[in-house]
Amino acid sequence: MVERGISVDHATIGRWVVRYSPELLERFNSRKRAVTGRWHVDETYIKVRGRWMYLYRATDSNGDTVEFWVSERRNLAAAKRFLSKALKQHGRPERIVIDGSQSNREAILSCDATNRLEDRSRRELKPIRIRQSRYLNNRIEQDHRAVKRRVRPMLGFKSVNSARAIIGGIEMIHMMRKGQAKYACNPGLSLAEQFERLTA
Repeated sequence: MVERGISVDHATIGRWVVRYSPELLERFNSRKRAVTGRWHVDETYIKVRGRWMYLYRATDSNGDTVEFWVSERRNLAAAKRFLSKALKQHGRPERIVIDGSQSNREAILSCDATNRLEDRSRRELKPIRIRQSRYLNNRIEQDHRAVKRRVRPMLGFKSVNSARAIIGGIEMIHMMRKGQAKYACNPGLSLAEQFERLTA
């Protein structure tokens, strides 16, 4: 904007991010490459209005982002909501790696049972294998850092809704950097070129 001689207040840019991030993320998700059948699930902390809240995230065995969800609580209901969203968007994984979280384990068992009961394909679905080990989840722990690096300078969010919208934008750009869009099979595409294709 400065290069073009346009003066825009930072609050205006913030409003644009909250307004347009969900739309862009929805468009990106419709063009997102399929993920593998091995997921790593974990949650990390973010600050909203001075209170700690939880960012549930899942990555696959290649390090690609599967799904994410901002929750006010860290409990069974929040874990189930997150996993239901991931299963609906990406189908059933073969295996999920988690740390020692019992609520995540219970959520996987519950969502897996519901998913198998609702399946109408008449084929026998194998249960999702759960591996519980904090050492095997280093892949997602490292992936949290890219998101936290963007969130830290913001000094927290003003509301849960704005946190969800802004984190959606951050996650989308992170997925674009990882080349998760179907049109990003050409490694020579810059982030700006990918964004241009997304908005075209």
